[in-house]
Amino acid sequence: MGLQGRAQGAAARVLGKVAQDIVACERCVRLRRYCEGVAHARRRAYATQEYWGKPVPGFGDPAARLLVVGLAPAAHGANRTGRVFTGDSSGDWLFEALHRFGWASQPESTGRDDGLTLKGAYVTASARCAPPANKPTPEEFANCRGYLEREIAALNCVRVVVTLGSLGHAHWLRAAGWWERLAPGERPAFGHGAEARLADGTTLLASYHPSRQNTNTRRLTRAMWHGVFARAREIVDSEVVSP
Repeated sequence: MGLQGRAQGAAARVLGKVAQDIVACERCVRLRRYCEGVAHARRRAYATQEYWGKPVPGFGDPAARLLVVGLAPAAHGANRTGRVFTGDSSGDWLFEALHRFGWASQPESTGRDDGLTLKGAYVTASARCAPPANKPTPEEFANCRGYLEREIAALNCVRVVVTLGSLGHAHWLRAAGWWERLAPGERPAFGHGAEARLADGTTLLASYHPSRQNTNTRRLTRAMWHGVFARAREIVDSEVVSP
């Protein structure tokens, strides 16, 4: 195994440990009670399915050059399936785009065992438990931040980060250390399609979150959404891979 293979193996081991720690996390009592309650009650459409009901880890390629950062699992999406952005309409939008631009093996994601794999991409979130009303508290975000920090440190091949929504954007900046390093006026502002080149060479791309609130109102259209991932592919492909 060459140097690159050993580095990828080390990243995979670190990410595996982070995933174990996330799944076992009990830091936020409110969120754990909510997720377990949803898993017990279930939605009628999924009444015969066993819900995951635990914190949800990130998913993807340890050698990822693209990192996608969302907000939190959906109560009847990832909290049901156990895989980030899987089993809801936001995931349908995300994995269709990742497949279209060459990062996902298939355009649909229905469960952990559906055969979907990511190549060159990793998908994660700022919070790991489904929150009531889709709103984690600042303290709950802070409790989760160390997991995102560890993922960022392990994913040392990332060249492009796509942040989904203003909260995903702000919490990635915090976890990656840029919030502290940059003065308020220097921090990359959130806006759909906003692009910033950071001092370490990473490109930050912002997008509206593909929630129903945004897609049903056409605040976010397919063309706008695809434009972000087309730009991410353009940047990734223009980078020279170090041997």
